[in-house]
Amino acid sequence: MSTNGKPVIDLNNKDEQTSSKIDLIKNIIFGDNIQAYDSEFEALKKDILEKKRVLEELVEEVRTEINSALDSVATDVNIRVTELEEKLEDKIETLDAVKLDKKTLGSLLIELGEKVSKK
Repeated sequence: MSTNGKPVIDLNNKDEQTSSKIDLIKNIIFGDNIQAYDSEFEALKKDILEKKRVLEELVEEVRTEINSALDSVATDVNIRVTELEEKLEDKIETLDAVKLDKKTLGSLLIELGEKVSKK
């Protein structure tokens, strides 16, 4: 009791007593079944955690494979773009070499005209 005549309640002790009473009641009602349930829950928990670990490993493996495939595709695309650029440059050079300038074309047309007029 406190100095004012009211009883003092120890809340920490009350929680422990309540918890132990609940555990005692569970043991009385469920008996051995609660222990079986607890062990089954623990087994399920371990199984779930193991499967989670395996799944995380698979996800990481797939992530690595995807990154590798992306790198490969990027490299392939870069190689093809470079090849296309080289081919385009070659075609442009070929067109420049084949193209006749105005002077040459004029000379050829004059020559052709002279040959036609002689006949």
